[in-house]
Amino acid sequence: VQLQASGGGLVQVGGSLRLSCTAFGFTLDYFAVGWFRQAPGKEREWVSFVSSREGRTYYAESVKGRFTVSRDKAKNTVYPQMNSLKAEDTAVYYCAADGSYHRRSNWYEDKFEYDYWGQGTLVTVSS
Repeated sequence: VQLQASGGGLVQVGGSLRLSCTAFGFTLDYFAVGWFRQAPGKEREWVSFVSSREGRTYYAESVKGRFTVSRDKAKNTVYPQMNSLKAEDTAVYYCAADGSYHRRSNWYEDKFEYDYWGQGTLVTVSS
């Protein structure tokens, strides 16, 4: 059971980047997937979320309107599309998956609620 995050790189302010999170050993469509990021010297923060089944999406205020997340069932992959990138988006981005039932409505913002994590991919936005 493994999650693999990829697609990071160097991009200029205002540019776009699409990350990938691919699951190996399990069907990602049955799991909720969250994206988090961690900038140097800062706590890991929640960025976006896509639910299992219905595919409902939620975004942190800092990325709302700029980031979108989607699933490709055939590729067992979740893609966050990141547009209008800012210097403050620079961070290591992590995907995480969880298949459990959660009672709290906003559980997906809590990194401790996820069972599986990818290794992280670095996004650097330069001005």
